[in-house]
Amino acid sequence: MADNNSLDGGETLRRQINDQVMIVQILVMIFLCINLLLIVTFFKKECFYATTRYILFAVTLLSDSLMLFISDILLILSYFRFTMQVWLCVIISFMVLLYLTVTPVTLTAMTLERYVAICMPLRHGELCSTRRTVHCILIVHGISSVPCIVILSTFFASASLSFYKQYQICSVQMFTFYAWQDYITSAVQQFYFLVMCMIIVFSYIKIMKVAKAASGEDKKSSKKGLRTVVLHGFQLLLCLIQLLCPFIETSVLQINFRLFVNVRYFNYIMFNLAPRCLSPLIYGLRDENFFQALKHYASAPFHCVKALIC
Repeated sequence: MADNNSLDGGETLRRQINDQVMIVQILVMIFLCINLLLIVTFFKKECFYATTRYILFAVTLLSDSLMLFISDILLILSYFRFTMQVWLCVIISFMVLLYLTVTPVTLTAMTLERYVAICMPLRHGELCSTRRTVHCILIVHGISSVPCIVILSTFFASASLSFYKQYQICSVQMFTFYAWQDYITSAVQQFYFLVMCMIIVFSYIKIMKVAKAASGEDKKSSKKGLRTVVLHGFQLLLCLIQLLCPFIETSVLQINFRLFVNVRYFNYIMFNLAPRCLSPLIYGLRDENFFQALKHYASAPFHCVKALIC
C-alpha cells in the first residue's frame, strides 16, 4: 500500500514537472519573440542607436534574450538528465552569471541617464554622447563580470583537476563545495545590491525635487522620468532577489524535494522571467517614439499580406 502511494506521488510529481517545463517553454518563446521584435525595431531607426537610453535599452534586451535562451537550454538539459563535462559547464555558467548581472547594472546606468537628462539637462549631450555610451557598456560588462569571477575563483580554488573531466548535470549549484563559498558570494551580491539601491534612491530623490520645482512641459517630463525610475527600481529589485534564489533553493532542497521543485519554479517565473518582461513595458510601450516605430514595423507584415490578398 505504501509502495502504491509512493508510486502515485512520484507520478504526480513527474506530471507536475512536465507541466511546469511546458509552461516555461511557452513563456520563454513569447518573451523571446517580443524581444526580437523590439531589437529589430531598434536597429531599423537610426535615431535609436544614436541615443543613450535606447542603446542601453537594446543592451538589456540582448542581455535578457541571451540569458533566457541559455537558461532555458540548461533547464531542458536538466529535465532530460543530460550530462556534460564540468569544464564546458564552467564556460556556459560564466555566460549565465555574467548576463544575470548585466541587466541590473545596465538598469542602474539607465537610471543615472534619466537623472542626468532631468537634473543636468545642459550637460546631458556631453555626458551621454554615443562614444561615452559605448564606454559605459564596456564598464557595465566589466563591473558585471566581478561576481562571476569571484564565484568561479572560489570554485577553482576548491575543485581538483580531475573534477573538470567528470560528467555532471550543469547547474550553478555544482560550483559550491563549502559554506564559505556561499558567504563570499553572498557578501559580493549584497554589496552590489546596496550600491545599486543607493543609486536608485539618490536618483529618485533628485528627480522628485526637480519635478516639484518644474512647471508645464518640464513638470510632465520630470514626472515621467520619476515613474521610469520607480519601474527601474522595481525591476532591479526582482533581478537582485534572483541572486539570492540559489541560497533559498539549496536550503529548501534539504527539507523536501517536492517543495524544492515548487520553490524553484516560482523563483524562475517571478525573478527570472518577470523582470525581463518589464523592459519592453518601460521603453517599448511607454516611450512614444519607440511605440510608434514598433507599431509601424509590427503592422508592416499584415499590410503586405493584405496587399497580396487584394
